[in-house]
Amino acid sequence: MGFISFEAAHEHWLNAHLKRRTGERKNRLERGHGHGERLFLKLVWWPLFGHFDHLHPEYEVTDWRGQPYFVDFAWIRGQCRFAFEIKGYGPHVQNADRTRYRRELNRETFLQILGFRVVSIPYDDLEDNPEMTKFLVKSLLAPYITPEDRDKYTFMEREILRSAMLAGQAVRPIDIARNLSVHPRTAVKLLKDLCEKGKLRPVARGKSNRITKYEWVGSLTNESLW
Repeated sequence: MGFISFEAAHEHWLNAHLKRRTGERKNRLERGHGHGERLFLKLVWWPLFGHFDHLHPEYEVTDWRGQPYFVDFAWIRGQCRFAFEIKGYGPHVQNADRTRYRRELNRETFLQILGFRVVSIPYDDLEDNPEMTKFLVKSLLAPYITPEDRDKYTFMEREILRSAMLAGQAVRPIDIARNLSVHPRTAVKLLKDLCEKGKLRPVARGKSNRITKYEWVGSLTNESLW
């Protein structure tokens, strides 16, 4: 496949969703997919993924009152479900519409009851600091994205590497065991395997040189983790 621009891919993706919708669901997509949503796709999602697979704009869910509610974006892969909301500095932040604000918070909680992980994206960051938003989204979705080199890292190995990378310090086997709900011996084996693959480095303690921790070796741009 040759190079395709963001504009062309976005138009194709959006039209495909519009063709599958009717009534209010279609009208909502035409009205709701605005500047902030496009900015998120152009500056964050497209640079990270280069496609819009599994991403649904203005995704309809039913709230606790039985009323339709539209999420800016829903990313769904099997049982994995994320809801992305672009948050502007609206009137409710200034206490002009507290009822609307409370309802919005309740909806976010209800989305989590439905199995979504809710991610709020500040609109101002999309304009002023999109790299920060891109890093956070990339880090959040890392465990759920299969790398092209499927055999290089298992899901648990990617979880360990992501934890070590984001921790900014050496990690202990007992911490890994708790995070992954595995036996401490299993955690040690996973850590040693990653050392052999060159992604972690054992850290010895004191004069005994006993290995008690493992630290990350690499950079945030290692695409094999994402």
